[in-house]
Parts: sequence; structure tokens; C-alpha cells
Amino acid sequence: MIRNTQFALLLALAAGSSACAFNPPEAWERGNLARPEMAWDPDPLTADYREHTYNSKEQSKGGASVGGGGCGCSN
Repeated sequence: MIRNTQFALLLALAAGSSACAFNPPEAWERGNLARPEMAWDPDPLTADYREHTYNSKEQSKGGASVGGGGCGCSN
């Protein structure tokens, strides 16, 4: 009984002391987030090329001799 109470108290304390609040960036912090090096893909042309290559390779995998791959060829 005491062990369960201690565990519940510890759990409530941990949940109450965690920093779960989401604070959106303030106006003066947005400049740092807008820098080019913070972008997911700094070079859009290279990102498009990589995405095209990835999609082409993934879609061309065959289905174990059933109907061919995504490249338009038959197995």
C-alpha cells in the first residue's frame, strides 16, 4: 500500500515538474529560424532531384513477378 502511494506521488511529481508547455517563438527569435542553414533542404533543386531519384527507385521495385514494376516494364 505504501509502495503504491509512493509510486503515485513520485509519478505526479514527475508529471508536474516536466516542461511540457509549448511556447511559440517570439518575434525576436524568428530571425534565427529564418536563416538559410535552418531550412530542411537548403538547395531546392538538389532536393527535387534526390526526391525524384528516390521515388523512381522505390516505384520500380517489382512485385515478385506479378505485373511488373513501377517503371513501366514487365518482369
